[in-house]
Amino acid sequence: MNTNDTSIRPFRIDIPQADLDDLNDRLARTRFAPAAPGDSWDYGTPESYLRESVEQWRTSFDWRAVEERVNAFPQFLTEIDGQTVHFLHVRSAEPGARALLLTHTYPGSVLDFLDMIGPLTDPVAHGGRAEDAFDVVVPSIPGFGFSTPLSEPADGGTWTMARVARTWDTLMRRLGYESYGTHGSDAGAMIGRELAVLDPEGFQGAHLLQLFSFPSGADGEMDGFGPKEFAALEHLQWFQSVGAYNTMNGSRPQTVSAALSDSPVGQLAYNELFESFGNGTSLVSREQVLAQVSLYWLTNTSATSTRYHYTEARSGAEPVVSQGRIGVAVFADDFKTIRAFAERDNARIEHWAEYPTGGHYAAMEVPDQVVADIRTFFAQP
Repeated sequence: MNTNDTSIRPFRIDIPQADLDDLNDRLARTRFAPAAPGDSWDYGTPESYLRESVEQWRTSFDWRAVEERVNAFPQFLTEIDGQTVHFLHVRSAEPGARALLLTHTYPGSVLDFLDMIGPLTDPVAHGGRAEDAFDVVVPSIPGFGFSTPLSEPADGGTWTMARVARTWDTLMRRLGYESYGTHGSDAGAMIGRELAVLDPEGFQGAHLLQLFSFPSGADGEMDGFGPKEFAALEHLQWFQSVGAYNTMNGSRPQTVSAALSDSPVGQLAYNELFESFGNGTSLVSREQVLAQVSLYWLTNTSATSTRYHYTEARSGAEPVVSQGRIGVAVFADDFKTIRAFAERDNARIEHWAEYPTGGHYAAMEVPDQVVADIRTFFAQP
């Protein structure tokens, strides 16, 4: 591969029909695990949920409609440091529109943002003001979706969130943007914070749905905490009790990826975060879940997406206080960022908002609220 190639090539999604036929055949031959007692989410993804989802996947879900919807936006491929990067690039018709980079979740993809692109790029048509317009860039994280195959960096390093942040800065400069901001949740929030740490010239700030700041054990760090902060800590403890995927991905990603890569229903079950992260509060639709799982299956990216947990845990990176501009939107049924810890780790939190509905995948659940908060943050000087 020519690592000096800076060309940008048009791209369209066109999954071979044979791959869709194979998926349908596998779904028809699914062998379901026996249901756990009560068939509830207490043990993980319920057998009844999987049976209902597989029936919908086989009989009414339309991957071609998903393709058509994504292909309605301009898509491209480019090479950065030997890695193929896939991205959507939608320019606003409004003069002077700011540039905004949107980074997706795990186990999400560029599909996270399909309901936000129109309001961000054409706000007038969606009840906003012309001055709220953005040019939008939505890349697939290396190893996710069509940013594949995952390359081994030439310098012998590994793909971490910090490396992705540097890659995103290169991408935005290549597209001609001297100034831009970013938004993200989950993996996208981690990459967004790394961009704030990098704080490149012209960086307008990172709008994030989470800042993953945790107790350090220091004496007195919880002095003054009230019910709100302790409820946030309880939510964290709950998530740790059900977040076995973190341990698996962080220790044996290739083991679990062998199963995910051979079973679409295994992939569906493993993606239970879309349904279970908020402990029964998720507003993500079954159709949205099936679209995300289908993309992972059809691109065979289970292995390279799970690997980030492993490489992050072994990166050797030392904690650093971010000096870049940050805005935070906290949604009711998401990880609860605790402000005291967030301000300890991030010196320039200049916007903080809390919302009574929505969760970890707010871009799919309550996209209008996310768009409105993005506009508010970047409208500030």
